[in-house]
Amino acid sequence: MIKSIKINIYGEVQGVGFRYCALQKANELGITGFVKNRTDGSVYIEADGEIEILEKLIFWCRQGPPRSKVDDVKVVDIPFNDYKGFGVK
Repeated sequence: MIKSIKINIYGEVQGVGFRYCALQKANELGITGFVKNRTDGSVYIEADGEIEILEKLIFWCRQGPPRSKVDDVKVVDIPFNDYKGFGVK
């Protein structure tokens, strides 16, 4: 089943390549959507994909790239978006 989620990642997640590593991971998994920095210092992702594949992205977000320090990850289901690719905003 395909669905859409939003992921908020908190901690030391800006200035460490998080968005571009998330782009690479999403492309590797075949997930569509986008990633962007937020003004509060968090990273925000909207993603479309199969539930099992989205779980892999969520697991990766909890670790983050090597220079990041993830303190918290919040995931919420959202209405399906049908994105055509994955981008960095």
